[in-house]
Amino acid sequence: MANDLLSSMHISASGMSAQRTRMDIVAENIANAGSTRTSEGGPYRRRQVIFQAVSPAQPFSQVFNSSFQSEGQKSVKAAYIAQDKKPFREVYDPSHPDADARGIVKMPNVNPVEEMVDMNSAARSFEANVTTMEASKRMFLKSLELLR
Repeated sequence: MANDLLSSMHISASGMSAQRTRMDIVAENIANAGSTRTSEGGPYRRRQVIFQAVSPAQPFSQVFNSSFQSEGQKSVKAAYIAQDKKPFREVYDPSHPDADARGIVKMPNVNPVEEMVDMNSAARSFEANVTTMEASKRMFLKSLELLR
């Protein structure tokens, strides 16, 4: 029982960590929405967090036995940060220092509305994981109280 509660807290904590990474990347995207020059050269390219399911390390016997039951417990992690391959926006501004010969400036492929939706989604997911962790904590404390 205690192992199940601790395991649910671990799953919630991994979810919070992954969503925190997502919120950080969204904030970076919003902050660089107007950056036409980066250290890599060219405009800023939008970044996205790619999540990956992670199975806990278990001895073979546990994995074998759990394969006959429901799917094993998994947590999540931010596996890597990918660059969005969408094309850059092109804006006509011949006075801009990064304008080409035609007066076109390549702007980042960041859509602030899309970023705000992603931020809201990540925040809600983070809150859901906090709620789950608090519920697990209450159940753990209640089970300790019953054992007294």
